[in-house]
Amino acid sequence: MNQVLRALFAPGFFASDPVHAALVVGAVVALVTGAVGVFTVIRGQAFAGHALGEVGSAGGSAAFLGGANPLWGFMGVAIVAAGLIELLGLHRPRARDVATGLVLGAGLGLAALFLYLDATSSSTTGVAVTILFGSLFAVSQQMLPSIVALSAVSLVVLAVCYRMLLLSSLSSDLAAARGVPVRALGIAYLVIMAVAVSLAAETIGAILATALVVGPPATALRLTKRPGGALVVAGLIGVAAVWLGIVLAYDSYYWPPAGHGWPVSFFVVALVFLFYLAAGAVTGMTQARRSRRSERAARRTASGCAEHPGDAA
Repeated sequence: MNQVLRALFAPGFFASDPVHAALVVGAVVALVTGAVGVFTVIRGQAFAGHALGEVGSAGGSAAFLGGANPLWGFMGVAIVAAGLIELLGLHRPRARDVATGLVLGAGLGLAALFLYLDATSSSTTGVAVTILFGSLFAVSQQMLPSIVALSAVSLVVLAVCYRMLLLSSLSSDLAAARGVPVRALGIAYLVIMAVAVSLAAETIGAILATALVVGPPATALRLTKRPGGALVVAGLIGVAAVWLGIVLAYDSYYWPPAGHGWPVSFFVVALVFLFYLAAGAVTGMTQARRSRRSERAARRTASGCAEHPGDAA
């Protein structure tokens, strides 16, 4: 058993405080992004989630420039961007996409400015890489309570609005006919998605945040069509991807050439992509098996009818 643990976990893994913080933060963020992301996929708002992540880089870089934690910048700018997308896009999907593109372009322009100012006014190296691609091992332990609290509030709001949000996601017209405040609910959901994307940006970076918001939920919806089950499966897939990514990133420090560990974000995104492909393969095999069973049942029915033509008549 000890030999297996040594092969899987590099020396000092379980004694490292940054690893402990990364495991907790990664699990919490994976759970909330998985739950929020299921509705993002069902509502067809993956592009909006991607845009909020990248626009949040402007807030993260501005917060760093002002000496604050990037999370608050990520979240502040992402919430404002979510409001602008909903305000400019109104109810029309095409107009919403145009509004998302406009907000994305403006946000990236600001991000370029703030990252330039960060690089020229600070002696800290790697600011742009941290903002854009994140580092779970660099998450401050002082931020743990804030991250847990934000995640808990998001999950509670999602649970309270679950039925209305699901109905409006499947059919906004039917939801409106039943008295659901579709517009207000859409704005509230975009705010929750902005918080989830900001948490993902804090852990794996603004550029890659969409991987956690869209990847595990899309994988879960391949495995189960029930939204409630997809919420649970998406959370578990996200936690598995983050935890395995942390282990591999830590172990990679000892891979040749030693002393040059690979980014956590790379492993997390790669694992999310592999899980998605694996789910597609499993779904394909399941459908093929069902198709063969249906064909065999149809042949048996046809042969039975051929043997007893009177019964068939």
